[in-house]
Amino acid sequence: MKETKVNLKHLKPYGDIMEDGTVQLCFTLSVEASPEAREAATLLVQKMGFEQIKVATMEKVAQGFSTFVIYGNTKHFLDFTKIKVLKIESPKHSREEIDDIIKTKIGKKLVVIGACTGYDAHTVGIDAIFNMKGFAGDYGLERYRWFDAKNLGAQVLNQDLLKKAVELKADVVLASKVVSQHNIHIKDMRELIELAKKMHLREKIIFIAGGPRVTHPMALECGFDAGFGVGTKPSEVASFIVEEYISRLKKQKRF
Repeated sequence: MKETKVNLKHLKPYGDIMEDGTVQLCFTLSVEASPEAREAATLLVQKMGFEQIKVATMEKVAQGFSTFVIYGNTKHFLDFTKIKVLKIESPKHSREEIDDIIKTKIGKKLVVIGACTGYDAHTVGIDAIFNMKGFAGDYGLERYRWFDAKNLGAQVLNQDLLKKAVELKADVVLASKVVSQHNIHIKDMRELIELAKKMHLREKIIFIAGGPRVTHPMALECGFDAGFGVGTKPSEVASFIVEEYISRLKKQKRF
């Protein structure tokens, strides 16, 4: 089979044939499934700029609602080589490597605390990062010998989280945000950093945010040191922590 070379300067969606521009769309209309509904869906996709439109399925999902799966082709392309993304550049280490780095280069256990802040009660993400079992075969921070990791759970107010950070002499604070209606996650994140500044903790502690709507650029804009999104493994967070901590020691000329 002949290998097809991808033109990264002329990148288009791929369906059946390389760079044919085929895209699959799925959406619901608040009308009964009918020939008129099918035509309405087709016209909407045309207005989106797609061509060669094919309605693959039309199904009734509830009284007065129909859902569609539609294929269409786009003529648009982009130059992939010009895309630049602000992302975390820390080297990735295994759990054993991280424990060894902390032991030999830092010489003390790092205190890491985390919580779902504000009125957020969704603990799946923070639990996956902290607990022994971890996520996707990647052990959580509680299993690291050189982390003193404490998961404070859900609905922890920002001021309470920071008070706990002072009490435990935390080196790292993780804030998990899942609920994002009206951008409440951004509001809470910014408030946490502002409180940390008032308490003179911002430069003393590494602040990390995580959640399905959290991105690294957005976390930086809110004043955090890093942001991790969906699918993040505990070792990725742990790797950033040790690299950031050592970087700070170097800046303080203590390393």
